[in-house]
Amino acid sequence: MILKKFIQIVLPGSVMFLLSGCELAVLNPKGVIAAQEVKIMLISAALMLIVVLPVIFLALFFSWRYREGNRNAKYAPEWAHSTVLELIWWSIPCAIIAILGIITWHSSHTLDPFRPLNAAGKTQTMTIQAIALEWKWLFIYPEQNIATINYLQIPAGVPVRFEITSEGPMNSLLIPQLAGQVYAMAGMQSRLHLIADEVGDYQGFSSNFSGRGFSGMKFLVRASTQKDFDRWVESVKRSSNVLDKTRYDQLLVPSESNPVEYFSAINKYLFRISIMKAMMPAKDVEALCKEKSWV
Repeated sequence: MILKKFIQIVLPGSVMFLLSGCELAVLNPKGVIAAQEVKIMLISAALMLIVVLPVIFLALFFSWRYREGNRNAKYAPEWAHSTVLELIWWSIPCAIIAILGIITWHSSHTLDPFRPLNAAGKTQTMTIQAIALEWKWLFIYPEQNIATINYLQIPAGVPVRFEITSEGPMNSLLIPQLAGQVYAMAGMQSRLHLIADEVGDYQGFSSNFSGRGFSGMKFLVRASTQKDFDRWVESVKRSSNVLDKTRYDQLLVPSESNPVEYFSAINKYLFRISIMKAMMPAKDVEALCKEKSWV
């Protein structure tokens, strides 16, 4: 009786207390990609429960049914096989695996991060170049000729294409409420397409451990109206900070919990040079920098 009261009163309260500080961002999608990913998770969990719940029930039932004190339980030491039962416990898992396989194949193609997205009434895709530094994110807006550190603003409802690389150890760009994570690796360019369905502020961070300052490698993502985005771009262009080679070399120095910064002018070849630095001999990189006026 005491145990029953404990389960009814204390256990639910403990669970609510433990979850009270959790923000399950991944289950509160605000973008088309994140919404489809949540749908896949819920379908997978439901398919899993088809196996898990009967197993838990039968484990408890058998323990109770064949307990030592139950004289009515049938004792059959010679029983070894049942064709009907074999068909049940083999056909159901096989069907679940087949369904999961079909879902995985379909979602791997439809949710390919390299695949462009279309939004109703929007034909133009905005490009943002993301460079993972130690331990901060540099976001370059090549079309607007601006850049930011640890801050990202995008217009809601507009398809965004991220071009992603790294100037240090491997990292991973993740905005849970908008899209899944994509790795950032030196000398390589990966991509991510997303659309923010609603105006709001969302959290972004690196989901791949990359050293001492990893925990502070976070950034704010602000999805705004197109007018507010245009006003923000104009305000950044009035900044006195310019992302030249001297300032970029300073950003390459490892720093922790770096504050937000804005740059009103950039070199449009910076992202390409950042990738080629890990692939070309030093003399060729120097020649490329001179050619692109990055000296």
